[in-house]
Amino acid sequence: MAITAGLVKELREMTGAGMMDCKKALTETNGDIDAAIEYLRKNGQAKAEKKAGRIAAEGIVRTVVKDDKVAAIVEVNSETDFVAKNADFQAFVEAVAAQAVETDAADIDAFMAEAWKEDTSKTVKEALVEKIAVIGENLNIRRFEKVQADGCVVSYIHGGGRIGVLVVADTDVVNDEIKTCLKNVAMQVAAMYPKYVSRAEVSQEYMDHEKEILLAQAKKENPEKPDNIIEKMIIGRLNKELKEICLLDQVYVQDSDLTVAKYVDKVAKENNANVTVKKFIRFETGEGLEKKVDDFAAEVAAQAGM
Repeated sequence: MAITAGLVKELREMTGAGMMDCKKALTETNGDIDAAIEYLRKNGQAKAEKKAGRIAAEGIVRTVVKDDKVAAIVEVNSETDFVAKNADFQAFVEAVAAQAVETDAADIDAFMAEAWKEDTSKTVKEALVEKIAVIGENLNIRRFEKVQADGCVVSYIHGGGRIGVLVVADTDVVNDEIKTCLKNVAMQVAAMYPKYVSRAEVSQEYMDHEKEILLAQAKKENPEKPDNIIEKMIIGRLNKELKEICLLDQVYVQDSDLTVAKYVDKVAKENNANVTVKKFIRFETGEGLEKKVDDFAAEVAAQAGM
C-alpha cells in the first residue's frame, strides 16, 4: 500500500510522534493505521527504557488548588531546561497536577499505577512513557503531595515553576485579605527556605545535636571563657539559628519590623479572624539531584540545535 503524505499526517496528529517515525511505522505495517499506532507505542516504550538511565534534573513544579480546601503540588523532571520550557511538556505537567489533586494514592508508585484521567485506557506511567517518546528525552514524575485544609490552602509558583509552595492554615475567615496574607507567607517560604513552621516542630534530638556543635565551636573560639559564659553564648547562637529555620520566627521579608508570626496576627486582627499556619510544602526543581557533565554537554548541544 502506498504511504501517502495525508496518511502520515493523520497518524502524526493521532499520536504526536515525529513525521519520520510515523512514516516508518506505516511502512512497517503496510499502511494499517491501527497497527502503526501500536508499533509507535511499542517503539515508544523501547525509547523510554533506553532514555531512563539518563538523569532528569531540570523540569518544573506545578500546583493546583480546589475550592480553597484541597491542593496538590507536583514535580516533573526533564533532562534539559530547553524541554522544561516546551509547551507540550508544560501541558503534560499541568495534567499531572490535575491528576494529583484528585488522587487517593498514598505514594508515587500507587500514583503511577492509577488510571490516567485524560485517557483511562492507560495508566499514569503509560502516559509518561508516551510523552517520553514524543518529546525525545527522559522525563520523570518525581514526587507529588496532596493536602486538605479545614480553613484554607494557597499556592505560590516562583521563577516560572522552579519553586512551588503550598501553605495550609486553620482560619475561621476566608476572604481575599486572608488569602493574600497566606500567599505572602508562601512567598516567604519560597525565598527564605525554612525547615519548620515553628519551634514546636523542632525535635529535641535536633536541638541536642546543634548544641553539641555550637559548644565545640564556642570552646574552640573562646578557650579562656568560663562554662557559664559559654552556655549563654550557645543559647544565643541557637536562638539565632531557630529564627532562621522556623518560618514564624523569621523576619518578614516585606516588612523587617515584623516576624512572620506578627504579620499573620496583624492581618488576622484586621479581619476579625483566627489564623494559624499549620503546614507548608516547598518543592524546588531538581533539589537533591546531580546532573552529569555529559548531560550538561547534551543540554548545551540541544539548545544549540546540534
